[in-house]
Amino acid sequence: MTIHQRDAGPCCGCVPRRTFLADMGMGFTGLALGSLLLDDGISRAAAAPTGKPLFAPKAKSVIWVFLSGGYSQLETFDPKPALTKYAGKTFKETPFDDPLKSPLHDARSRSVIEKVRDKYAKIYPTQVGFKKYGESGIEVSDWFPHVGSCVDDISFVRNMYTTDNDHAAENQIHTGRHKLDETQPSIGAWVTYGLASGNGNIPQFVVLGGPTRPDTSQSFESYYLGPKYGGIPIALDPNNPLPYGRRSGDILLEEQRNEFDLVNKLNRLAAVEYPNDDALSARIRSYELAFNMQKAVPEAVDLAGETKEVQQLYGLDNSNTRLAGRRMLAARRMVERGVRFVQVYPSPYGVWDSHKNLKKLHAAQSAKVDKPVAGLLKDLKRRGLMDDVLVVFCTEFGRTPAVEERSGGTDGRDHHPHGFTVWFAGAGVKGGHVHGATDELGFHAIEPGHYITDMHATVLHLMGLDGRKLEIPGRKRLDVDHGTPIRDILT
Repeated sequence: MTIHQRDAGPCCGCVPRRTFLADMGMGFTGLALGSLLLDDGISRAAAAPTGKPLFAPKAKSVIWVFLSGGYSQLETFDPKPALTKYAGKTFKETPFDDPLKSPLHDARSRSVIEKVRDKYAKIYPTQVGFKKYGESGIEVSDWFPHVGSCVDDISFVRNMYTTDNDHAAENQIHTGRHKLDETQPSIGAWVTYGLASGNGNIPQFVVLGGPTRPDTSQSFESYYLGPKYGGIPIALDPNNPLPYGRRSGDILLEEQRNEFDLVNKLNRLAAVEYPNDDALSARIRSYELAFNMQKAVPEAVDLAGETKEVQQLYGLDNSNTRLAGRRMLAARRMVERGVRFVQVYPSPYGVWDSHKNLKKLHAAQSAKVDKPVAGLLKDLKRRGLMDDVLVVFCTEFGRTPAVEERSGGTDGRDHHPHGFTVWFAGAGVKGGHVHGATDELGFHAIEPGHYITDMHATVLHLMGLDGRKLEIPGRKRLDVDHGTPIRDILT
């Protein structure tokens, strides 16, 4: 093989020296770029799908509302009068089948720690009343009166289950995978992977609030899909919404524009030598996005321009509801600007974990999120966005029908993956509808129960995607427990 000098013209069977060095990984550009990409943790990902829905979508964006820590289905959206009737008794002392001896118990148990069976001694009564709301007459806890006023726009799914008894279930509900399995991209990453960008000036997967530790940020990471599809945490401070989100005060806009232009020119020269390098393409897009975000993101999180009436609708005028209200309002502003997936944590991380003092803790946390979440639904509806936006309201697992005793308490509930409630509202979803159930004591999801990947399949379906077709060479998305759309809640 002949290696020609730079000024030599191409000839049959000849390889230009520059291309040869680049392909062999010895070019200075390749060495520098490889080092930068390695330092940034950017790995090569397979080419994305076409970026278009596979079939007509019902939704354009998703707002995924996650209450971290595990709210009790029994004090929110799944009333069980039997708990109060048989309070203080063991499961064996009720007229119902012992849920601990049900074949569902072991079939759905895969705790990282242990299969817990005999720790539940006595049934714990419901700690709050329930009331029927709307034309549908769906019962909702007295701790959620504002959400209750929206039931005719909501589909409740009361027969969810997962398989992790510990808080790693939070990652499981977002990725579909147990802690013992290979880590997978989150549902938000899959949505953004499957669809093209809706707005070139703002990230397509935004995270508002939530975890910061690496072991919990799995809930919005993209892993082998590549960094382009991961969730971007954004703070609700227009002056500093994300690290390096504003240019330095001593740099003029034109100066910075010139810097970005130079970097992009260098990257594009390298792209000639690496035409199939997806990591490099992602880097070029990231520089362009970073520049554009410096204006678009601060504007998106600047809530001061909203009317007083809108701010009150979300509870921004009350210190108790302000945190959740700001995050829910920001979520609406994000989807208005074309963001595909907004993962929002209306509560501080982990606060719903109520092993003790459940009544006090749940009552306090409910009062902080009830009005802001309902405000989001009402605001989306009156703006005509319910036809385009899907809202998912969920947590990592429920709480036990029996009292928590491992921590020496007498007034709390333990983690409960065997049966809990989530709900959907908005684009493509029935309103005023209840799907599925748990048993008489609220223990097991029945009829027959939905593993959490059914939630994922439902979201993907409404976005015009088929999870089974979101595959890349060497990896199949959730090849086990792939999930099926919950069609009963769909319009």
